[in-house]
Amino acid sequence: MSNIDDKTPMRDLVKDQDWQKVRASLVGNWNLKPDWCCQQLRDYLGPIDKTSYKKLRIMMNYLTGSAFRMGKIKHPCVLKLRGEISAEIKKRKMKK
Repeated sequence: MSNIDDKTPMRDLVKDQDWQKVRASLVGNWNLKPDWCCQQLRDYLGPIDKTSYKKLRIMMNYLTGSAFRMGKIKHPCVLKLRGEISAEIKKRKMKK
């Protein structure tokens, strides 16, 4: 597990090439294959309790973005994943 580092700007974190590939693969697929999209996000993360804090921040930023906030993208798998990530972030901050 990497250290918690809230100082890196999100604009720098999201430049990660692996993340950009995943994000691009999701475009236009949420309405057709939401479960597949959620699985792509989970594959990118790996085990949530062992993934880097950087990936957790990237994912939380994505899952709280405007398309999700406005309800254009909604599915139970999104709520579940976001809840798991949120709980892991809180758990790590409590340990700090």
